[in-house]
Amino acid sequence: MKSVWMAAVVVIGAVAMVGCVSQRKYEEAMVDVESANLELERARTQKNGLEQQVKTLKDLNVKFGSEAQAARDELERIQHGRDKERGSIEGRTKELEDRVKQLSFQNRAVRHEYEDVKQHNETLKSLVARYQKELKDQSRSLPGGGAPSASSLSPAPEETGAPSAMKAPQPASSAMNINKASVGDMVLVLGLPKDVADRIVTNRPYRLKGELVSKSVLAKDTFDTIKERISVSP
Repeated sequence: MKSVWMAAVVVIGAVAMVGCVSQRKYEEAMVDVESANLELERARTQKNGLEQQVKTLKDLNVKFGSEAQAARDELERIQHGRDKERGSIEGRTKELEDRVKQLSFQNRAVRHEYEDVKQHNETLKSLVARYQKELKDQSRSLPGGGAPSASSLSPAPEETGAPSAMKAPQPASSAMNINKASVGDMVLVLGLPKDVADRIVTNRPYRLKGELVSKSVLAKDTFDTIKERISVSP
């Protein structure tokens, strides 16, 4: 385009210098000048279009840059929140694991204690059964159905841990005083169930042995079984 314009200028200059030129040459030169002007106008239009595109691209670049920065900030916030949440979850998990270990240890301790108590209970039950059997056997062997002598009973092993009331039955030389005897003595010596012995203790004192029946503490047949082996003496 620039070369065409320069050619037109040269032609016009040549015509001016020569001072005389044909009409046809002049018209051709003017056509070339017009073409050059049109080409120049198109070039300017294209330049303006390109400049507008460049401006638009710059604006888009700024917009995309802002959006990219916002996306990076959001990503960083999410990562920070994820790390914080992960740390909180890990801490909570550690606390729960420690709690589980503690509860497991307590559970084992309770289980061992239960086994010890169960074994001790079985020992006491065996001891009570043995005492009751020996007392019944010796009661049948004594004349008049009197209470057996305490010295005739087999002593309980010390390691069984039996209560003192179960280790010290009433002496056989006298009837058991139901106003003073313990529940354990009544269970072991008289062979009464524990709830019946508790009822006897609750309804004390007794002035007469027959009050065990009149106060509905004992059934008549139970009273008849033990009445020769009990007393209400002060």
